[in-house]
Amino acid sequence: MCLVVLAYKVHPAFPLIVLANRDEFLDRPALPAHAWQDAPHIFAGRDVQAGGTWLGVTRSGRFAALTNYRDLTVVPRNGPSRGALVRRALDQDIAAADTVEYERFNLIHGEVDALRYINNVDGADRVLEPGVHGLSNHLLDTPWPKVERAKKDLSRIISSSAAEPTENLFAAMMRTDRAPDEHLPDTGVPLELERALSAAFISLPGYGTRCTTLVTVNDNGRVFFEERGHVPPGRVRYSFPIERSA
Repeated sequence: MCLVVLAYKVHPAFPLIVLANRDEFLDRPALPAHAWQDAPHIFAGRDVQAGGTWLGVTRSGRFAALTNYRDLTVVPRNGPSRGALVRRALDQDIAAADTVEYERFNLIHGEVDALRYINNVDGADRVLEPGVHGLSNHLLDTPWPKVERAKKDLSRIISSSAAEPTENLFAAMMRTDRAPDEHLPDTGVPLELERALSAAFISLPGYGTRCTTLVTVNDNGRVFFEERGHVPPGRVRYSFPIERSA
């Protein structure tokens, strides 16, 4: 997952609105979002290679989404698959101190009305404050151009009077415009690649945005989940009430 924007406790009717693009190698096999056979309370896509996921929600109202942290100037850790962290976070809270063996990451997770943000880069482990947040391959709300554009787009769309904003939300994540060179981050990749990665929607030989996901939770506790696959193409829609135990 390489771009996540969310409006958390901002919209009066939808206390959680999440938009996310998953960027990955095109030949890495993955299943579209579905209720997992071995964990039917989880609704998420699935990485076939390692068995984890990048974003998911549960019937009991837990949410988790992960992005990688990109800095090729540091020594890689070569730890276990980070998708396993998302799987764990869909069942229980995770402390940043317990994740040092993993390659660097960011994770937003928790009950949909009590989200937390952690990473194993600077050890952040804190309550997510209400607001419009953005996360790419650096720390939460780092003002990379595509993060700032996506946050502005999300804020504009959810504050508009449009009766059905879904198409506008997905369109915002399909933007292919690149940032000017003077605004690009320096993450250790060649300049031409840094330019390509500055777009919200990435399309490169062998690598790119595989799917876009919209998750909303309304004020009655109903989850709406829509995933639009790009490579391969497809669409999954799912809706269910949060079922919290007494």
